[in-house]
Amino acid sequence: MGILDDLKGKAQRLVGGNEQAIKDGIGKAGDFIDAKTGGKYADKIDTVQKGAAGLVDKADQKPETAPVEEPPVAGEPPVAGEPRQQGL
Repeated sequence: MGILDDLKGKAQRLVGGNEQAIKDGIGKAGDFIDAKTGGKYADKIDTVQKGAAGLVDKADQKPETAPVEEPPVAGEPPVAGEPRQQGL
């Protein structure tokens, strides 16, 4: 299991059943920031709110990419299609 899969699993457990409460919090936080900035960044704040709410909606979906295979053993050449590791 890759790091991203692990993070996705943790996010799914945290969100699990609390989607609306999280979205409400995102809305309140954005509205608070909008009020403190006098509406100067309202369009940017709305974009971020929509994006964050979209991520909450996606938390229950499966990853769009296949999990990455375990890294090769040190000294073996990388297999075509696998990401290169830093520092090897």
